[in-house]
Amino acid sequence: MLRCCTVCCGARDGGSPREKSFLLTSQSYTEAVIQMDRGVRRLEPWKIAVIVVSVIVGLALIIGLITFLLCHDQDRYYDASFLITNVDYNPQYERQTTDEFRNLSEDIETMISEVFRGSFLSKRYLRSHVVSLNPDPLGVLASVVLVFKFPSADSEAATWGQVNRVLLRRLKAISTNLNIDQSTITLTELNKEKGDNLLNNCCGIRRQTSSFTGVERITGGQHAREGEWPWQASIQLDGTHRCGASIISNTWLVTAAHCFRGVRDPRRWTASFGILLRPPKQKKFVRRIIVHERYGDLVVDHDYDVAVVELATPIEFTSDVHSVCLPEASHVFPDNSSCFVTGWGALENDGYSVNQLRQAEVRIISTEICNRRQVYGGAITAGMLCAGYLEGQVDACQGDSGGPLVHANSRGIWYLVGIVSWGDECGKPNKPGVYTRVTYYRNWIHSKTGI
Repeated sequence: MLRCCTVCCGARDGGSPREKSFLLTSQSYTEAVIQMDRGVRRLEPWKIAVIVVSVIVGLALIIGLITFLLCHDQDRYYDASFLITNVDYNPQYERQTTDEFRNLSEDIETMISEVFRGSFLSKRYLRSHVVSLNPDPLGVLASVVLVFKFPSADSEAATWGQVNRVLLRRLKAISTNLNIDQSTITLTELNKEKGDNLLNNCCGIRRQTSSFTGVERITGGQHAREGEWPWQASIQLDGTHRCGASIISNTWLVTAAHCFRGVRDPRRWTASFGILLRPPKQKKFVRRIIVHERYGDLVVDHDYDVAVVELATPIEFTSDVHSVCLPEASHVFPDNSSCFVTGWGALENDGYSVNQLRQAEVRIISTEICNRRQVYGGAITAGMLCAGYLEGQVDACQGDSGGPLVHANSRGIWYLVGIVSWGDECGKPNKPGVYTRVTYYRNWIHSKTGI
C-alpha cells in the first residue's frame, strides 16, 4: 500500500488546513451579513429615522462648532498713546469729570472715530475712550483705549498690524485741529481682562446697549438689562431692600438721608449690586453711614436729603458693577434735559418693591415751573430739582428713594444729576418727582469721601 503524504492526503480530503480556515471564515462572514441584513429589515421605520436624524444632528453640531471657532467674533483691546503738541497741559485734566477733560477727550475720540470709520476697519471698530491725559514738556500725552471686534481665528499679530497701519496712515491724512507728533504714536494690544479693567475704572461708562427710548415708567413698564445701569445699588436694612443708592467709588455710595431715618447703626445695613435684588451680583457690609449734619429726623421740608455710605470692603468693578461720574459743583444741567431714573420701587403708590431693576426716561423741569402754585407751591429750594412730566404717569415711587437720576453728556458718559428724594404720591399730574440736586451738595460729598 502506498503511503500518501500529509499534503496529498489532505488535498484529497478537501484542501489544506489554511484553505479550510479561509472557507470557514468566508462562510461565517456571509452568514453574518445575512443576519445583519435580516436585522436591518426587522428594524421599524421610526427607528431607522431616529438613527438617520441622530447622525445628521451630530454632523451639524460638529460643523457648527468648527464654524463657531473659525468665525466667532471677539472683542480686541488696544492702548494707543500719542503726544498732542498744540495743547498746553491744564491741571483740570487730572479729573475725568471736569469740562476741560471732557472737551479735549471728545476732540480726541472724534478724531479716532474718523480715522477708523473711514477705513477698511470701519465694521470692526467699536469705540474709543480716553482714559488719561498726562503732562509732557511739549504738550499733552493722551492714552486711549480702542475696542474692535475681530474673528477669533484671526491672529493677534495680524489684527494688531491692521489697526496700527490704519492708525499711522490715517492720522497723517485726516484734517483735525489736534497736532499729533507721529513719532510718539504707540499701539499696545491689551488682554481682555486689562482692557475691561481700564474701562470699568472710568466712571460713567456702560455697556454698548441700545437702551429703550420714549416715555416709560418704573411703575409698570420697562425692565433694565444687565450692565445698563452698573452704578445702581440697593441698600438693605436687616436684609430687606430699603432704598436705592449710586456707586461713586469702589468703597463709597451716595443716597438719600431720609433712608436712615430712625436706624443709623451700620451693622444692620448691607448693600447689593446688579439688576436683581435676589440673587445680587455682589453684596457688601456697611462700615459707616454719614448723614448730612443739617438733616434732622423731624424735618418736613426735605432739605439736606443726602447721605454717603462707606463699605466695609471694596466693590470689584466689572462691566456690570462700577461707578457713575459726579458732576463738578459748577456744572449746569439745562432744563428739559433727558435723564433716566432707576430703581426697585413700587409699581404704584403704596405698592411693594420689585426684584428686577426698572428704568424710566424723565425730563428736568425748571424750578420756576415746579414752584408754581398748582405744582409744589414754592417748596422747591436751591438744593432740589424736579424731573418728570406735568401730565404725570412717569415717576419714581416708594422704594426708589436714594437712587440715581442720571444724564449722558456728549461723549456718552453718564453723570449723577439727582438723588430720588420726595414727591406727592407717584405719577400724579402736576406732581413730578423731586430730587436732591447733586451739584448743590457736591462739595459736601467731596468733604466726606475725598471724591
